[in-house]
Amino acid sequence: MYVPNKYNAETAQMKKVSVYNGLSRWAQRAGSETFQVCPVAACTLIDDFADTVSVDAIVFEQPFFNFPINRNLNQVWILYLLESAPNSQSLVSYNNVFNWTATYRKDSDLVAPYAKWVYYDPQVTGKTQKTNYAKNKTKKVAWLVSNCDAINNRYEYAKKLQKHIPLDIYGECGRLRCRDEGECFKMLNDYKFYLSFENSNCRDYITEKLFRNALENNVVPIVLGARKEDYIRSAPKDSFIYAHDFNNPKDLARFLKKLDEDDDMYNSYFRWKGTGEFINTHFWCRLCALLHSTYSNKWYKDVNEWWSGPGVCD
Repeated sequence: MYVPNKYNAETAQMKKVSVYNGLSRWAQRAGSETFQVCPVAACTLIDDFADTVSVDAIVFEQPFFNFPINRNLNQVWILYLLESAPNSQSLVSYNNVFNWTATYRKDSDLVAPYAKWVYYDPQVTGKTQKTNYAKNKTKKVAWLVSNCDAINNRYEYAKKLQKHIPLDIYGECGRLRCRDEGECFKMLNDYKFYLSFENSNCRDYITEKLFRNALENNVVPIVLGARKEDYIRSAPKDSFIYAHDFNNPKDLARFLKKLDEDDDMYNSYFRWKGTGEFINTHFWCRLCALLHSTYSNKWYKDVNEWWSGPGVCD
């Protein structure tokens, strides 16, 4: 984890960080406890948003309402976003407001992904598996989904796929239900494939649908959302099926059936097992370290263009 060259734990000045919408949304408490696990720990969280002038940094998470009237120009204002651009509040009115960005995008000042995969040895990205991951899986494709009107038409794609291979849809968009997350994940043990379909097709937008729902539950994810190169960069090697590699849902279904009939081919999607792990990226630790680094003030002149301009989303 990054530690500034000139950082001295004994002499470092405490940096105060405030959160626009309050700490409760972050499951954090005021004080320095959050930073005690950090190599750069001289930071503290302030839960009094009325005291905005004296803090060193303010993290802004949507929705935005009334911004502080008095601003200390030496402060760092940080825009934190986890939703995709089409599902975020417009940023047109916030030009020359924010100094740093903290989002899932790789070009953010503080990259804050939903999850991060790290290899134990970058030279070893696959290994022979003793486990047959196809064993006892009696069903084909599952999808847990609650938003049936996503702008990328993922539901329409899934319905076309369903015409060519058994696809069980759980949640508001289907007829099947599971009571809670634990029951849903247990149910996935019966399936070979999972639709890790995002609600929009945007650069770097890869959520828990891939990492938590599929990969951590030993189901092969069929992905739709970010660019293929984004998935290659973020997921374990050869761990997913990219929907847009196929001309249409029928061709995808044909390939899934082929995998379903060949355990060796199916198990090849699990060669990454045991070669690395999903890690906590320690957002607060990295923020504290950056605040103690030598940085020059910058401003996002057109943050809306950066966040949702041409080429960001399809």
